[in-house]
Amino acid sequence: MAKNLTKRSEDYSKWYNELVVKADLAENSGVRGSMVIKPYGFAIWEKMQAELDRMFKATGHVNAYFPLFIPKSFFSKEASHVEGFAKECAVVTHYRLKNAEDGSGVVVDEKAKLEEELIVRPTSETIIWDTYRNWIQSYRDLPILVNQWANVVRWEMRTRLFLRTAEFLWQEGHTAHATREEAEAETHQMLDVYADFAQNFMAIPVIKGAKTENERFAGALETLCIEALMQDGKALQAGTSHFLGQNFAKAFDVKFATKEGQEEYVWASSWGVSTRLMGALVMTHSDDNGLVLPPKLAPFQVVIVPIYRGEEELEKISQKAKEIKQSLEKAGITVKYDDRDTHKPGWKFNEYELKGVPVRIAIGPKDLEKGTVEVARRDTLEKQFVPSDETLAQNIKKLLNDIQVNLFEKARQFRDENTCKVDSWDEFKEVLEGKGGFILAHWDGTNETENKIKEETKATIRCIPFDAKEEEGKCVYTGKPSSRRVLFAKAY
Repeated sequence: MAKNLTKRSEDYSKWYNELVVKADLAENSGVRGSMVIKPYGFAIWEKMQAELDRMFKATGHVNAYFPLFIPKSFFSKEASHVEGFAKECAVVTHYRLKNAEDGSGVVVDEKAKLEEELIVRPTSETIIWDTYRNWIQSYRDLPILVNQWANVVRWEMRTRLFLRTAEFLWQEGHTAHATREEAEAETHQMLDVYADFAQNFMAIPVIKGAKTENERFAGALETLCIEALMQDGKALQAGTSHFLGQNFAKAFDVKFATKEGQEEYVWASSWGVSTRLMGALVMTHSDDNGLVLPPKLAPFQVVIVPIYRGEEELEKISQKAKEIKQSLEKAGITVKYDDRDTHKPGWKFNEYELKGVPVRIAIGPKDLEKGTVEVARRDTLEKQFVPSDETLAQNIKKLLNDIQVNLFEKARQFRDENTCKVDSWDEFKEVLEGKGGFILAHWDGTNETENKIKEETKATIRCIPFDAKEEEGKCVYTGKPSSRRVLFAKAY
């Protein structure tokens, strides 16, 4: 199987697009800006979904489902929310009356205008808070800790598979609380869940912080985020959690009776990650040979490939391969045995390297004689012969853990090496254009300066890191006083 991938160093964007398609993750569909997620890609998303869902439920959340269509009037109830999404909305204006008569007895297809236009959900705050009004009367009804797995539509003009598409899959949590403190604690708790998932399952180091006013979610009082650095030096926002205050409760008149018998508006949070995480996974770890997947999210962690001539050799090798498969599965490892006779071993090696399978085991006639197997790890491409006895399962389990740790450490080292502190505007521009990556720099705290930096360099403030220490300095752009550094980067 010839990979023929463009090298990352030659054209990173082209490399990414080719890899997503050639590794069978996704492809463009007949609908502009939308994608088909193929079975192998969806298997990775299902692994992500399962782990996140487990983490949500462990923190007391339950799943529900809300409508795809939202009355247009709902959006106008929260002013900043409608302003934030106005340019991205897909709108349903008409429906078709089938087999209607035109008055002369002739049957025709006829379009009828909706009494109220419907928005195809770009996010669900409005329809959910209209629903919560019916669910909440008293403090006894709180908190509501609900998540939904769904698709959303945002009419993007420039699309790229997984990173930015007109329709994408995601989860969105929407919670309702009796106090500000509870809602703020929820906002921080869910950001921690996302960071935990990114680092311990995706093997992606992230920086936690707060968005600036310019970058906040439309309708939020505060937006928290996790930011990751891709191999081309661009940042990717990997998850967000929003403290919504009482904005949506006031917009939809959601009040509750307190223990003291007073009436108050409910406090809210919302939080979400999407199939954009698939893009982050590809871009953080993969190389010029194809995907590199962390074992915890690989559709199967080990592939066994037989090397044989003729049916007799295959039969003997298959017997041993199936024994190994069974012992690995008993140890909790997911395994595929590829005994297809339609492709040669070399072709299969290339295929599984391209698809990022963490460990490949090859067995041939000589291995049967020696009681060994060849084990190849995808992250370093190292190979070794190991005994195929009862110690193999534990050895493979340890190897998978080593790969998971190695991927995280490699990504962390890359991020650290590509994070620079700068103190002048010239240095800022030089690093941004020459090296890229994360830039820690002082900012005077104004929207005006933030906008000017973006206009001149295309760099944005990714977040105000939680671990940013107070440090007297001067804004790199205006020279005005600043009390801490913020994180800048060009971003996806």
